[in-house]
Amino acid sequence: MTTRILIVEDEPAICEMLTFALADSGYRCEVAGDVRSARSLVADCNPDLVVLDWMLPGQSGIEFARELKRDPGTRDIPVIMLTARTQEADVVTGLDAGADDYITKPFSPRELAARIKAVLRRASPHAAGAELEVDGLRLDPVGHRVLADDRELKVGPTEFRLLQFLMGHPERVYSRGQLIDQVWGRNVYIEERTVDVHVRRLREALAPGGKDRLVQTVRGAGYRLSAKD
Repeated sequence: MTTRILIVEDEPAICEMLTFALADSGYRCEVAGDVRSARSLVADCNPDLVVLDWMLPGQSGIEFARELKRDPGTRDIPVIMLTARTQEADVVTGLDAGADDYITKPFSPRELAARIKAVLRRASPHAAGAELEVDGLRLDPVGHRVLADDRELKVGPTEFRLLQFLMGHPERVYSRGQLIDQVWGRNVYIEERTVDVHVRRLREALAPGGKDRLVQTVRGAGYRLSAKD
């Protein structure tokens, strides 16, 4: 699955440079010029990471970072702050707001790409190809294997991608539309009821290992993977 980056920056030249550089590094980019647009994109596409400028029209990046970290649905999304501020107090303010990293302008696209990779590795080990584990259920993305307490389970390719995404974002609820975007891709037309079919198949695949209960339906909202009853 392609890692999705949301760039929140009001300078078109910087947005263009970042989009080009990050796309060249294999990331899918969404761009917002202000917090209002960014808020809508976060709800629509659930980015894996936000690159956030400090100074934005209307509401500041710092305020938006605090907003993201207060919301249980978005607090786990890593944030990298971009700013021309270089004073130690400003760095502390950015980190206290919940930023996972802080880059001062001017910066090189290669530096940002390296920082993004490092932050994603810390925040989402699955993005780096590491094994995922939730309540005895293990997924090996490299070996393409799913094990329940060391018992290997037979999981289809689509169900594997669905499980990998949910295990990489435990406890977060995703609507059917959001799962389509993340697992199948935004340029693919899939009816939302198709998601229900694959969730059912995933549960059936996990049932022999007693792990089907981990894939939970949240009435009126969507699905999540959780070890909590």
